[in-house]
Amino acid sequence: MKKITVYEKPTCTTCRKVSAKLQEKGVEFDKVNYYIKPFTKNKLKTLLKKMDMKPSELLRANDKAYKELDFKNKKYTETQILDYMIKNHDLVQRPIIEMGDKAVLARPAERIDELF
Repeated sequence: MKKITVYEKPTCTTCRKVSAKLQEKGVEFDKVNYYIKPFTKNKLKTLLKKMDMKPSELLRANDKAYKELDFKNKKYTETQILDYMIKNHDLVQRPIIEMGDKAVLARPAERIDELF
């Protein structure tokens, strides 16, 4: 089986559910707290490509920074959105599960089944 990496915020309920589901399946995986080991721009671009998503589709719309930056009303480019996500990790939806050449935003946690 290919290496599995879970990009998470440990205090996130959905992230904890994903870890529990993977443990129930008996799957070995690595966890990356992206608040301690932040995404590089290249890594986030790679994950987006593996998920077939644009940065705007990965934004956490219920986050304070989202509202402060007025994403709802302003027209940011995808590159600008990606730059904001690199600067402020709270803007990134989580958890992201990466396995080989695939990745999935595991919201809800059951989406991890798409990798198997």
